[in-house]
Amino acid sequence: MAMRKREGSPEVFPNAAGIDIGGSSHWVAVPRAASDEPVREFGTMTDDLNAMADWLLACGVDTVALESTGVYWIPVYEVLKQRGLTVWLVDARQLKYVPGRKSDVMDCQWLQKLMSLGLLRAAWRPDGEVCVVRAVVRQREVLLTEQSSWVLRMQKALVQMNLQLTEVLTDVMGATGQAIIRAIMAGERDPKVLAQHRHGRVKASAAQIERALIGNWRDEHRFVLGQALTMFDSLAQRILECDAKIEALLAPLGRHEIELGGPGKQRSKNAPQFDARAALARWAGVDLTRINGLSVATVMTILSEIGPDPSRFANVKHFCSWLGLCPATKISGGKVLSARTRRSANRVRQALKLAAMSLSRNDSALGAFYRRLCMRMDRPRANTAVAHKLARMVYFMLTRGEAFVDQGRQRYEAQQQQRSVAALKRRAKALGFRLEPETPAP
Repeated sequence: MAMRKREGSPEVFPNAAGIDIGGSSHWVAVPRAASDEPVREFGTMTDDLNAMADWLLACGVDTVALESTGVYWIPVYEVLKQRGLTVWLVDARQLKYVPGRKSDVMDCQWLQKLMSLGLLRAAWRPDGEVCVVRAVVRQREVLLTEQSSWVLRMQKALVQMNLQLTEVLTDVMGATGQAIIRAIMAGERDPKVLAQHRHGRVKASAAQIERALIGNWRDEHRFVLGQALTMFDSLAQRILECDAKIEALLAPLGRHEIELGGPGKQRSKNAPQFDARAALARWAGVDLTRINGLSVATVMTILSEIGPDPSRFANVKHFCSWLGLCPATKISGGKVLSARTRRSANRVRQALKLAAMSLSRNDSALGAFYRRLCMRMDRPRANTAVAHKLARMVYFMLTRGEAFVDQGRQRYEAQQQQRSVAALKRRAKALGFRLEPETPAP
């Protein structure tokens, strides 16, 4: 993508600057006519960033492009925005091909040149209130991930003691599993006594659980089990603190009065410990949990990442493309080289794909749609297609304020049958035949 500026070509942003972000210093380039020293290096301290802003304003710069490098760009972005400059956060992939030898000085100059010619696109960044909620929600997700890793360590310690709880319990950290593990850490060894903690909804019998609890009780593995349980409880407390913080942040954002109408979905064990469904509905103006497959935790992830107003995207196609749920078609010489979706670490995309997977046994129109796709293609592609459909529903609900109404599995299947019959009739007519429904026998 090495481009040379033609003589007399107009500059879209003549007063633009480019900043190459680094961990220990930042290199800044301004137009050559703006300063005798068009490239300067600044440190990362707050006074260095303020000095950078002063120099940019003195050079007459009004637009700044900076590369999204890790989290190092955030302080620079915030300081420059506070000083009244227009800041464009640029994806590093747009700057991949730098002509000549690569260095920090050449990077910032190339960035400034591309920005002045209008060849860059700004990345989307949500509003300040969304960023605040997003930071806490992401921290909560990190804690849940860390907590699940300690559950795996507990399972490993149990297996090393040959306590096969995983063979008789679906969830080791459910009500029965936690009660048994805590009793073990309290000193209980008798399998019959431990099996009495069985919950009534557990499919395995007390005798099966008792048989699974006959082990070797090695002290070192019991010590590891206790350590893992302590970490699990500590992380659970931190998650409760995040829930309290999220509840406090969402309270002033509830600008809509909305009737939730109907019972909510069954609460999952990782769901927030407050009425997040109502708080999120008041913030967004619609209840996204009415969409089949979207749990409260999924909706909280979606709204904390994009906010309640996706109208910043030109249309629903731009929104789905930003999520990485559209085919990234590559055509050369009239031949399609690739039509796969691009790889993306977008959290909304991941949440929607997990929601799509949960529809495999759902008795709804979306569940029937998912199963129909699985008959035509493999599951990963079906998950992506259903996630794309869910993304469109989320976009239209947030932009139009419409409520989601499930048409039901039976109606969906009846519509598909009618479409199949109509397609067969068109095919028969094209071949010179006519289809007639079979007359039922008297």
